[in-house]
Parts: sequence; C-alpha cells; structure tokens
Amino acid sequence: MKKIMTSLLTTTALTGLFAPTIIQAQDALTIAMVTDQGGVDDKSFNQSAWEGITAYGEENGLTEGLEGYTYIQSNSDSDYITNMNSAVSAGFDLIAGIGFKLESAIDEIAQQYPDKQFLIVDALVEQPNVASINFRDNEAAFLAGVAAAKTTETDHLGFIGGVEGVIIDRFEAGFIEGAKAVNPDIEVQVEYVGSFADAPKGKQIAAAMYANDIDVIYQAAGDSGNGVFSEAKDIVSNDPSKNIWVIGVDMDQEAEGIIEVDGKERQLTLTSTLKEVGSAVKTFAETSSKDGFKAGNQVFGLKDGGVGITEGNLSDDAKAEIETYKEKIINGEIEVPETPAE
Repeated sequence: MKKIMTSLLTTTALTGLFAPTIIQAQDALTIAMVTDQGGVDDKSFNQSAWEGITAYGEENGLTEGLEGYTYIQSNSDSDYITNMNSAVSAGFDLIAGIGFKLESAIDEIAQQYPDKQFLIVDALVEQPNVASINFRDNEAAFLAGVAAAKTTETDHLGFIGGVEGVIIDRFEAGFIEGAKAVNPDIEVQVEYVGSFADAPKGKQIAAAMYANDIDVIYQAAGDSGNGVFSEAKDIVSNDPSKNIWVIGVDMDQEAEGIIEVDGKERQLTLTSTLKEVGSAVKTFAETSSKDGFKAGNQVFGLKDGGVGITEGNLSDDAKAEIETYKEKIINGEIEVPETPAE
C-alpha cells in the first residue's frame, strides 16, 4: 500500500479523561466485533477493523469462530443491543463496537455487565470497563482537500458524507479547510446520504454532482461511498473524455477506482485518506493481552500515524503541497477544525 505517511501507531496517545481501570493480563484475548450498518466488507471502516482483528487472531493462534474471533453483522440500529448481548452470552473476552452509532448500545451493555471488557471505535464511552479509540479524521481530510484543490480543473469540489454527526463533521470540516487553504475561492458542495449502507443513493448523489461540473468528490460514507465509485466508472465508460476523480476513505481504495477504457487500465481514485482502525484495534488487543485491559480514551492523528493519505494518482506538485501542509499540522502551525462551522 502506498502511503505518504507510514509511521506506526503508538500507545502514547492515551488521554486521561477519567481514571482508567486496568484488568489483569491474560493469554490471547478472544474477540467479537459488532459492525455498524456498513458491514464487514464495506471496503472501508468496518473492513479495516476486521482485518486488524483477523491479524491479531492469526498471529496468536486463534481460530475464527466462537472459540477465537468473530464478527456479528448489524443490519439496522435495532440490532446493536441484540448483537452485543449475543457476544456477551458467547463469553468473548473483548467485545468491540465499530462506529459511533454503537455508542449508546455499548454504554448500556457495559453497565449491565461490569465484569466484561468492551472497546468502541469513533466514540467516547466513559465507563470503567470500556476503552475508546478515536482519530483526528479532520487532519487527514484536510490533506484530501489540498489534494483535490491541486487537482481540480473546475474549482468545484464535492463532499458526500454517510450520516451527519460528530465524526463525519470532522471529515467535512477538514476537507473544506484544506481545499480553501489552497484556493479560498474554491466551491465545495456538501451532501449526505443519510446512511452508511445505501450505495444506490450514494451513486445518485454523485451523478448529480458530476453533472454540476464537480470533478473531484471526497466520500466519507462507508458502503454508501461505493456508489460514488460506481457512478464515476459509469460516466467515464460512457464518455472517456471526462476527467473526474474520487477520493477514498479509511483504507486505500485505489482498487475501487480501476476501470478499463479502450483496452487500457485507467484509475479514477485520486487518493485515499487512511484511518488505521485495524492497526489501532490490533495494537489494543496486543497491549491488553500483555499488560491488562485499560479503560480510557486513545486519540490518534497525523503525528503518531493514526491517520494519513496515500500517494494514489497525485501529481508531484500536489504531493509536495500535501507534505508542506502535513508538516504544518504536525508542528502545530495549523489547527484543523473539527466542525464545519469553526
């Protein structure tokens, strides 16, 4: 995987929002992961977490299933409590909720089962048996905005989010800020799918954006974002003269943008922002096995390798500009806002 930033996650990002509880160390943890609606094969957020858990399981001699590691698919919000209870009943050592939409479910279940250990990604649950992992998505999104602004030929960009909320606010705010840092007059159109699992609607929104002279779309929409790639491919298949791009999210989504035109491979993924969910979850499981489970909040950003951006198909000029802004963010010269209103 090509990355502009490749430093490894560390455990130094622990923030003391409340006194952490440490539960004794043990052998390899059995882990159950509860997905949000995007699903374990969303080619994004959930998939990254599952790959990290799978790597942990394989490296520690665990088998996939009830005796080792598994995932439980959530198809709707109403599934979260049920799936959490199923994981508890099955006796897993660590139960991981992937996504901010599981915040209430984990908060509730953790109080019902104070002797169980829980992990949530992209939310903060202040319970003595819950660990939280969060990311400075706005920092990576800022770099995506720089990339888009250095690439666009129309000065008209698009942002497609999954569900409005604190997390996707960071992506939107960072993207807009980065784009306008390069060109204050650039226009950014923002739309939300209202779901992380509606690729057809994501495709529909993308179609309207591309028709409106937008030539670069950054999608932070889980499985809904796959519809953006689908629409870009359809447009270029029908009219190869169209010069349009998609920016991927959470994982390197370069493979999602490959299309064959006139017998030649063409790439429609400009770059992808990276969110090292899998690495963070794997590191947490390893640390908990060795040193004991520790509740608290860990926050990862550009500085410690928690987020980043791929080289993708960026121009040398864009890559140089991204490196400049990345260093400014790491050094504290630029503080990226977390909400669009800031």
